[in-house]
Amino acid sequence: MDIAVIGAGGWGTTLANLLAEKGHKVKLWAHEKEVVDEINDKKENSGFLPGIELSSNLEATDILEDAIKGIGFIVTVVPSSFLRSVAKEISKYVLDGAIVVSATKGIEEVSFKRMSEILEDELGDVKIAALSGPNHAEEVSKKTPTATVIASKHQDILDNIKEVFETSYFKVYPHSDIVGIEICGAIKNITAIAVGVCDSLKVGDNAKASIITLGLMEMSNVGKFFGAKRSTFYGLAGVGDLVATCTSKHSRNRAVGEMIAQGKDFDAIKEEMHGMVAEGIKTTKAVYDLAKKNDIDLPLTKQVYNVIYEKKELKKAIKDLIALI
Repeated sequence: MDIAVIGAGGWGTTLANLLAEKGHKVKLWAHEKEVVDEINDKKENSGFLPGIELSSNLEATDILEDAIKGIGFIVTVVPSSFLRSVAKEISKYVLDGAIVVSATKGIEEVSFKRMSEILEDELGDVKIAALSGPNHAEEVSKKTPTATVIASKHQDILDNIKEVFETSYFKVYPHSDIVGIEICGAIKNITAIAVGVCDSLKVGDNAKASIITLGLMEMSNVGKFFGAKRSTFYGLAGVGDLVATCTSKHSRNRAVGEMIAQGKDFDAIKEEMHGMVAEGIKTTKAVYDLAKKNDIDLPLTKQVYNVIYEKKELKKAIKDLIALI
């Protein structure tokens, strides 16, 4: 089938290539002209997915209309802070009844909306699903065994999405709780930043395990506020993604925590990330504001917020956290 993938970062390129290697004809939209040219001319995306040869079924474009027009299956993988503006732009080209799969993890500031809700706001008569789980692009692109979760209000589309994505190395599990899997995918990034700080300061595995446990509790508390199912937080999209993000060398959010602990400012961190986005930075502010407005007790999020946005001293933040556990 013809598929559009919107967003050519590491994860977007990985999903686009997975789909293209399955025989689908994939149009991948990238914001950067140089990324488009490299994908089309050299079949690689060295800036965001180095070392991976891309399928001949994959074609890149920097024109949204070219990517979207006439296509009934769309995957959105743009950073959360840009999703609404991109969705507004593509809305004029999206077919009624199209299936749109969100693979972005985050919560919108001010509105506190999940990514699927942003797409619902902007795209009109489409069927939206979310894909989430312990899915590092660096591993999926190399065909290491991986499991993921898809969820939607429209249960009738899940088998179709599973068939489109699933491979021998990428196992897809349909799920009914789209609220829960999106909350999990967003909140775990806050915990990963805290873990990165702990690793850099060498506070020990015992303290780190306590912080991961607190992160799971906060994930569950935020999910409860939004009406998610409790069981979701103990599955692949919850504990599974939390463990992967907090322990993996591939985790950008964990890396951000390490760099913060090394005293680097955000300009230096952005430069070291080479254009890749750590969603946890924006999500921390959104969730902190949500908790403050609705009186939700999130001590880990509060300390991460204080470190990032209020420049609280790191060891004092960790000490205050451990005192609460």
